[in-house]
Formats: sequence, C-alpha cells, structure tokens
Amino acid sequence: MKLSLIKTSLITSLIITLLSSLGFAQNTDNHPYVYVGSYASQDNPGIFVYRMDSTTGDLTLLHKISGVVNPSFLAIDPTCRFLYSVSELGNFQGKKSGGLSAFAIDPKNGDLNLLNQQPSQGQAPCYVSVDKTGKWVFNANYSSGNVAVHPILQDGKLGEVSDIKQHEGSSINPNRQKAPYAHSIVIDPSNKFAYASDLGIDKIMIYAIDLANGKLNPNDPPFVSVKPGSGPRHFTFHPSGKYAFSIEELSCEIISFSHNPENGALEHIQTISTLPADFTGDNSCADIHVSPDGSFLYGSNRGHDSITIFKIDQQTGQLKLVGHESTQGKTPRNFAIDPSGKFLYAANQDSKNIVWFSINPQTGLLKPLNQISLPSSPVCIKFAIKGNSVSGVSSYIHLAGNTNP
Repeated sequence: MKLSLIKTSLITSLIITLLSSLGFAQNTDNHPYVYVGSYASQDNPGIFVYRMDSTTGDLTLLHKISGVVNPSFLAIDPTCRFLYSVSELGNFQGKKSGGLSAFAIDPKNGDLNLLNQQPSQGQAPCYVSVDKTGKWVFNANYSSGNVAVHPILQDGKLGEVSDIKQHEGSSINPNRQKAPYAHSIVIDPSNKFAYASDLGIDKIMIYAIDLANGKLNPNDPPFVSVKPGSGPRHFTFHPSGKYAFSIEELSCEIISFSHNPENGALEHIQTISTLPADFTGDNSCADIHVSPDGSFLYGSNRGHDSITIFKIDQQTGQLKLVGHESTQGKTPRNFAIDPSGKFLYAANQDSKNIVWFSINPQTGLLKPLNQISLPSSPVCIKFAIKGNSVSGVSSYIHLAGNTNP
C-alpha cells in the first residue's frame, strides 16, 4: 500500500512538472486570476487583470491591457492558457464586422500577450465561448443576427472562420425586434449542442456541433420559441445538466427548462419575473448564473439595479424567489460567481465599478463586502484558476493509484 502511494506521488509530481514545463501554471495557492472586459478605445486599457484573494474576495490589480477596442466579452479556454475577446464594433479591419482577439495567458503572473485577431463575421459581437475540447471558439454577432465558429490553432491563435449561421425573422417589439439579434451562444455540458439566444426573433436556436469540422448543424428540434416580446439574452445550465435557464431582456423574466441531453431539446417548466411586485420603473435584464453547487440561480436587473435570487428545486427545476440585492451601482450588465461559490462579483457598467458580495450557502442571500472603480465601463468578468489545466491530473492520479491495488 505504501509503495503504491509513493508511486502515485511520484507520477503526480512528474505530471505536474511536465505540464508546468509546457507552460501550465501550477495551482500553488488557489487564488484565481480575474479578467474584466470593458468598453474602451484602442489607446486605453480595455481588459483588466486582477488577483482574487480566495479568503476575503478582494481584488488586486495586476495588469491593464490596451490595444483592443471594446473587449466587452471574454472567454478562457479549458487549459487556462488562452483568452479570447470580442471587439464590439461595426467595422473591423475594413470590413462590416466586429473582431475577435486571441491572447496567451502568462502562467507566472496572468498577463496577456496578443496572438492574433480575426473578423467576427458580423457586426457588434457581444458574446464569445470556447468548447470543452479547447478547439473551437463560438461568437454571437448582435447587430448582424448571426453566430460564427473559428478554430483554435495549436499555438492558441484563431484560424479563419469555419462556419456562419444567419438567423432569420422578427417579433412584436417594434423598437427592438425588427430583425434577428443574436445575443449569446452557450455550449451544453455534453459539448454536443450549442444554444444561441436571439433577442430579435424570440427563439433559442439549437445547433448540433460538428467537432471534427467546426460546423453548427441545425438540430432536431432546431429551436425553442419563447413568449413573443420576451427577448432572450443569456442562457445557462444547471450543473446536473437536467435543467437550463434563460433570462429575457425585454420581459424581465427567467424561463426554466428541462433539458434532454440526448437530443438537445428544451421543454418549458416555468416563467418567473425578476422584479419585485411593486416595481414600476424601467428595467431590462442582462446576465444569469447558477451557483456551483446548483442550489441557487441569480439574474441581473438594469434599472432596478439589482441581483435577483432564486432557490432551485432540484427535483422539478422550479424556481422560488429568495430576494433582491442592490448591486451598489448603475446598470449591472454582467456578473460572475467565483469557482468556490463563496463570492459574487457584479460589474456595474454605468457607474464603472465592480462590487463583490459574500454568498450565504444556506439561503443564497448576498452581503456586500467591497468594491473597486475602473476607468472604463466593466461589462464582463471571467475567472481563471492558476493551473486549472492541472485539474485534469486527477484522472491520471486515479489511474496511477490503481496500478498496484
């Protein structure tokens, strides 16, 4: 038994050393890097790199990244070696398109090094995601109403586009729904399907992912429709994969769905308001996330300027309102929950501040702790654990431990 443990320890050490030599950071202190995307000109910092204190939640500024216009949404690859951002523009490199940028993450200090850029294949890209193999980048182009796929090359750079899917149609809101407006594209837990929320046509498009060729094939069913005038914006899954949730920008509601992992189908469970019953002002919804343990769901209100909190029924997928918490700022466009589930960070776009809260693990309620101000408007927060790629070592450790039972 002791010999087996010694072998396991040696093999684990060798694996971590190998990964470190290949450029992976070691997770020695478990303090994540935090990347914040914002609206900024090319000459001003647009991406901010912080170090998070995993005990207090405090953020320490490490780097300011310039050179990319309006990097308003970010995504990090599964190995935490590369970061991808949009450039939310209508014209990029002489084309009617926004842009996508690829960065290498310095494993020693979290700094970013620009690798290359590609047109996003549509105007005003507002969302980017990476599949679980780390081979494909997906982006949603809001103004053009389409979604696109780009390959990730071996060195982390973005290759030329491999697929574009144009949405068609409109809906009932004459000011916001005259045409398709693709607002997000999210990969399901099985990495087989992509869900593209389109505010303009009141549909969540469902695509079957061709991982070999970087294609989005129409699924069967090809979409799920929501109530006319809802305006689906962001979309997320329960950790179990059994449920999915959509936040509706225009109707200020959250829709709970059951999720079929075999065919990608969504079936409506419940629609519930994000606002207090007595609220009468203007509001639009933005972001949505589930706590890492799957117990609670959170959504952001812009106007009411709050995070709405729901308890998730694990057996039915039903949501029960817990309460609302002020974001201590104006227009919380996006927010994020840290990987431990202890803290929630709200990015207030119009007051240019990020406020963080502790999360009560029993009730889901939020308690404000601290905040920072930024020179530009923060609109996206992403976490990267140093050595997150080394989490894959656990499977090797398990196998090594079984070589001599």
